[in-house]
Amino acid sequence: MSEINETLDTSSILNNSNGTENLPNYIGVLVLGICSIFPGCFCYGLPGIICGIVALSLSSKAKKLLLENPSRYTEQSKSLVNAGKICAIVGISLSSLYFIFLIVYFAIVGSILMHLPNH
Repeated sequence: MSEINETLDTSSILNNSNGTENLPNYIGVLVLGICSIFPGCFCYGLPGIICGIVALSLSSKAKKLLLENPSRYTEQSKSLVNAGKICAIVGISLSSLYFIFLIVYFAIVGSILMHLPNH
């Protein structure tokens, strides 16, 4: 009888540590984090910056919920939020660098074209 009680106690501890719910918007964080990388490098950087900022905002809200009650949420949703946050940081960095590069490029090309003699 004591073995059954120990088994029940152990299984309840394991269920509480694994969690039963997913973090809110955990897939959205991951999708927006990934979307901040690819369009950021091809669409003048602005969509990547926007997607990355939204992903970081959603991940910070998820982190606050996780800190309030860490045993409530599943490990999978925790890891997907972390992956989405990392992708968002990378996407914002790449998109910002690309956007700055384009500004500098157009400034240089514009100044060269302004100093060409008229034909």
